[in-house]
Parts: sequence; C-alpha cells; structure tokens
Amino acid sequence: MDWGFLSGVFASPWNIFRSLLDIVIVAYIFYRLLSLLTGTRAEQLLKGLIILLVFSVAVSYMQLDMVNWLLEKLWILFAITLPIVFQPELRRILEQLGRGRFFVSSSTGEKIDKYDIVIKEISEAASVLARNRVGALIVIARETGIEEFLDSGTPMDSLVSSGILINIFVPNTPLHDGAVIIKDGRIQKAACFLPLSNNPNLDSQLGTRHRAGLGITEVSDAISIIISEETGTISVAREGSLVRYLDATSLKDLLDNELVVQESRRDSFWRRWAADVRNESEKKKDMA
Repeated sequence: MDWGFLSGVFASPWNIFRSLLDIVIVAYIFYRLLSLLTGTRAEQLLKGLIILLVFSVAVSYMQLDMVNWLLEKLWILFAITLPIVFQPELRRILEQLGRGRFFVSSSTGEKIDKYDIVIKEISEAASVLARNRVGALIVIARETGIEEFLDSGTPMDSLVSSGILINIFVPNTPLHDGAVIIKDGRIQKAACFLPLSNNPNLDSQLGTRHRAGLGITEVSDAISIIISEETGTISVAREGSLVRYLDATSLKDLLDNELVVQESRRDSFWRRWAADVRNESEKKKDMA
C-alpha cells in the first residue's frame, strides 16, 4: 500500500493541527447528531439503515450483481424518502442550530430546554393568579441544595404546567398554603415551609409570603416568584433582593435572563448570542 499521501500531513505542525481539528469537528458533529436522535423513532430507523449499509458492502464485496442492483435502486428511493421520514428530527436539529444550542453540551442544552418550559408555564400561571388576586409562592431551585425545606412539603413530582400551578394555589385547597418548589424542570413538592427573612429594611406592608420568598433566596441561589393576594402584585426575589410590580411579560424576561441566559454564559458564546437575538425579537413583537 502506498503511504505517500501521509507525507503531506506530517510535513509541518500546522498540517497536523489542521488534520486533528478536522477530525475533532466531524466527530463532534456526528456525536451531537446521534445524541439528538437518541430516544426518538429515528433511532430505530438509523439502526436499520446501518444494517442495510453493512449488507450493501457485503453484497458488493461478494459481487452479487442482482442483489446489488436491487440495493442501488433502494438507496435511490431512500434518498428521496429519508428527508420526509426524518422531518421532525431535521426540524429539531435546525431549530437547535438556529438557537445556538447545537454547539452547547447536551446537559446544558437539556437544562435550558427545561428552563424555557418552566418560564413559560410560570408566567402564564402568574398572570392568571395575579388577575384573580390569588396568593402564590413558587420557588425555582438551582445549584444550592434546599432539601431540608423540600422535606417539609407534600411530594408531587409532576410536570410544570400553568394549570397545575393555578389549581395548587386555589384558596382552601389542601396544598394552597406554602410554597411550590420546582427543581430539575419538575414540581418536586408543594405546601413547603420556607425560612423567613429577617431583613429590617423590608417594607412593613409585606407579609409572611414575601418574607418566606425572600428568605429562601438569602440562604440559597434559588429564585422565588411571589403573587400578593391583597394587590395581585407579582414580585421576584433573588440573592436576597426583591423586585416588585412585574407583569407577565416582564416576569418572563427577568426569569429568562436569570435562568436561560445565565446558564448559557457558563457554557457557550453561541447560545448567548442566540438568546440576545431572541430577546430583541420578543421586544420588537411587544412594541409592535
């Protein structure tokens, strides 16, 4: 075998670096594509195609002309039908690429996806609760563990949805008194008791719900969303400070900045750029 083609690769350190970079980029793209297909219907189809590809190579090697002709026609048919069969997965890949998530690690991308859903559902629930002046306290746990406060609540382990959140805080229901704690994109516990803030500078008109929502952010990196039953005011507590008089849109923007954008800044320039573009487009829609 002639190995002369390798002489150019090892001619200079730059060629070695370029070849390694080329291999790493291609390997990462294949890894991300496979990770996006894992757990979908396309995963089984892909396995079938790999088996068929191996079979085609074997048929070609053994020179089975009739079978090889048939497989060639099948591959032409697959070239036409595969984009249709893989349409949901292709759309998902293009969406992730457009949002800058294709180059984000899988764990970070999944966490950001969960935060997007949580933010949307909380914003919708907060809007309804505030309009009807139903008091609520929702805590989003992040990195700092708050298990000692989870132990005081009632287990839920359910998906985050605006309907569930609204029903939990309906007055005189078993779980309305206390806080809902959301962790890892799911409602973990309801009716949890939280530590009260001892901040002497708090407005004296703020009640126990606001002090509890603020208190949990003083001992952890959690974020609290508080809806006042007296005024219907939406507030957010984070890092021991309170932001009041929010509406559904400003609440969504604040949570998006605190959860999605902050998470992406730890991992990816591409995701940060995409989030800025998305925020600008949403602001333009609100102004239109």
